[in-house]
Amino acid sequence: MGNCQTSSSRPKSTDIRISLPAVCIVWQTAMIILFGVFVRYNDETDAHWGEHMRQKNITSHVENDFYYRYPSFQDVHVMIFVGFGFLMTFLKRYSFGGVGFNFLIAAFGIQWALLMQGWFHSLDPVDGTIKIGVENMINADFCVAGCLIAYGACLGKVSPVQLMVMTLFGVTLFAVEEYIILNLIHAKDAGGSMTIHTFGGYYGLVISWILYRPYLHQSKRFQGSVYHSDLFAMIGTLFLWMFWPSFNSAIANHGDGQHRAALNTYLCLAASVLTTFAISSLSKKGGKLDMVHVQNATLAGGVAMGTAAEFMITPYGSLIVGFCCGILSTFGYLVLSPLMEKHLKIQDTCGIHNLHAMPGFLGGVVGAITAATASESVYGREGLVNTFNFVGEFANRTVNKQGAHQAAGLCVALLFGLGGGALVGGILKLPIWGDPEDENCFDDETYWEVR
Repeated sequence: MGNCQTSSSRPKSTDIRISLPAVCIVWQTAMIILFGVFVRYNDETDAHWGEHMRQKNITSHVENDFYYRYPSFQDVHVMIFVGFGFLMTFLKRYSFGGVGFNFLIAAFGIQWALLMQGWFHSLDPVDGTIKIGVENMINADFCVAGCLIAYGACLGKVSPVQLMVMTLFGVTLFAVEEYIILNLIHAKDAGGSMTIHTFGGYYGLVISWILYRPYLHQSKRFQGSVYHSDLFAMIGTLFLWMFWPSFNSAIANHGDGQHRAALNTYLCLAASVLTTFAISSLSKKGGKLDMVHVQNATLAGGVAMGTAAEFMITPYGSLIVGFCCGILSTFGYLVLSPLMEKHLKIQDTCGIHNLHAMPGFLGGVVGAITAATASESVYGREGLVNTFNFVGEFANRTVNKQGAHQAAGLCVALLFGLGGGALVGGILKLPIWGDPEDENCFDDETYWEVR
């Protein structure tokens, strides 16, 4: 009878008619109150901005940061809601959950991120308010991206209430680790290889490990994909692939740094596509391609280029990183994911270890090496100062020390991902969240009206 054992020994109720509305309404009310108390427009958003400019004898409104940042914000916003959302629609019976819950937690996460990041980065010391503008909107999307990555590891196995709790803690942890890495350690991470992908990847993996379901095989009939679900997921891949240069360059320094970040990411992504197709074809009988590899490993170059995006890594260096990432990520789907589930009890639904965690870690290492080997002959003195922000208390920092601090930032991201995942996983394991039975995982009918 051992093989027929079910999860009935831990009965659950998936009725979220009270818990989900309560969480959404109470938390949204809390956001309204907190925004009313703390959040204000920054100088470039306020209606007094024109007077402020005239006082400085500046007549051109091009100086407003909106004109530089908003196109990048739009691209990043599309990635968060369309790219990540549709990438998660590959499961044949969980497309509503993939794109719908992505929508829910992103909409909540950006509000909480504006507050959390604002308290660390945009707090006015005079009146204690948070001043927000277009760059805050971009950073809030970055913060949410880390939570959506973690969602990928738990896709189809958790309730929407659990996802909201995971996002609440994930945004909080992200804001703290980001402040430590970017402000205290003073590491550079324009595209978030460390702060977003390494943190989000390991945060989600540890949660998935703690929420391990030994009888998940009971829902295997829903876990796979079908032709049309993989096609929808490929839409998400293409949106992410096209807009990733904007993601990595959105908050880079104006001018050459932003230009270089977009170009480096573009080249790295292109190289990762070719190696993904090559390894996928080599791995299958008859050379047939696996759509899972194409949907995911082709994006690994964008992840790995996040930290070093605005550095002088050179165009051929970007191609090398993309070449390696395509191999690493595809190998992860072929070999590591099955081993992790079998031996480490980590059920990684979307393979975030292969797309985000490993490439993010590699990106942090590439960033540390590139920073440590920087020189005035390559950057110029002014370029070196601008790229690594060697001003103020960091004016005397050497490139060797910067490389060491980049490595320290990677360690902090790992620590917060692993430790935060363990803490939040323990909370989510409590039998109060309305998570589905093992046999009902990966099925939209558990939480959605399916007509």
